[in-house]
Amino acid sequence: MTAMKLNLKLLLLLSLLAPASFAEDDTRQKLDFPQMMQQHMLANMRDHLLALHEIQTLMAAADYDKAAEVAEQRLGLSSLDNHGAAHMASMMPKEMQDIGTGMHKAASQFAVTVVDAGASGDLKRALGDLSQVTQQCVACHSAYRLH
Repeated sequence: MTAMKLNLKLLLLLSLLAPASFAEDDTRQKLDFPQMMQQHMLANMRDHLLALHEIQTLMAAADYDKAAEVAEQRLGLSSLDNHGAAHMASMMPKEMQDIGTGMHKAASQFAVTVVDAGASGDLKRALGDLSQVTQQCVACHSAYRLH
């Protein structure tokens, strides 16, 4: 057996075993949400990730006004009703609610600074504010899990 085939088989074996061992070692708080709410939350998070991708793509194309619109409408405080935030927040731990609110506020702040960046040509502050958005995502995913 060639070394490459052996490495592939070993990699496959490890990938099959890894999820079980990671779940046992996962110290994040497991959220006990109803299945329908879990699906809703996962759909929201996938949309948040897609919005972040769209924002980065728009910034690369120097379309800062559109990046601001995506940020505010899909991630910012204006997005709360569209995502069913009030219904979702009632079942979240207080710390998770605070992280979520922080993410939405940071996105609204970014929406303002990215427009300013388009006018000035200086992206430093806008990128810093975008980092504050993803910092909240990292904080939440580091502390909580659905499965």
